[in-house]
Amino acid sequence: MRFWKYHGIGNDFIVIDNRSGDADAGEKFVKRICDRNFGIGADGVLYIMNADNADIGMKVMNADGSEAEMCGNGIRCVSKHVYDSGIVKKEDFNVSTIAGILGVKIIPDGGKAKLIEVNMGAPVLDCRGIPMNTDGKFIDSEIAVDGVKIKCTAVSMGNPHLVTFDDLTEENKQMLGPVLESHPLFPKRTNVEFARVADGKINVKVYERGSAWTLACGTGACATAVAAALKGLIPYGVPVDVKLPGGWLKITVAEDLGNVTMAGPAELVYEGDIISG
Repeated sequence: MRFWKYHGIGNDFIVIDNRSGDADAGEKFVKRICDRNFGIGADGVLYIMNADNADIGMKVMNADGSEAEMCGNGIRCVSKHVYDSGIVKKEDFNVSTIAGILGVKIIPDGGKAKLIEVNMGAPVLDCRGIPMNTDGKFIDSEIAVDGVKIKCTAVSMGNPHLVTFDDLTEENKQMLGPVLESHPLFPKRTNVEFARVADGKINVKVYERGSAWTLACGTGACATAVAAALKGLIPYGVPVDVKLPGGWLKITVAEDLGNVTMAGPAELVYEGDIISG
């Protein structure tokens, strides 16, 4: 089975064209090929699907075999692949995901996608919609874990995120990431962002649900920008640089919170064949 290895600022994926519907998307298979010692190695698997309501569909599987609603870096990788390979023959198209239909704009160079802009839709702040096991909104609210109290904001960008701007030690981040991911407040677990704002730019470190510490998370960058705007740390309606361990994204949060736009690169690393067994 043919595969393509892509990364979006270090967040790496195995891309499989499953428009025929024949590809294995089971937990055992996904965990095997994402294993960095015994498989190809990746943060997840992206399946290109047919879609009745969009130009193309995307199915996202985390490295632990669980399915994710959305993936910001993943949608850029899939968008680059379908554009560069001619599966989609236009620069503006839609991608269907569990989180909804998202609009993509390709900025090409020499016939290949150089930059991909994605309208990530509106952030969800209602706790039940994130989902969380509480009502109202969770904005700059306190949460206690193993004796450490931090202030966080919960945001869904099609998948759940918990963002903190507290000044934490690296030791505390390492402890809090996996614990917060599985906090009882989040029935479907959550991604966790540790962020700080300096000189109008955001620096983020992400503990990604189902994949642990990753070099980048596109939805996490979007959720962090929303949380920063809500706290008055960055302006609305202006592209803001978000730095993740693997590189930079530009995120724009609409003033009415009607949408969040993400712009960034995606790169093909190599391609090959998966041998069954």
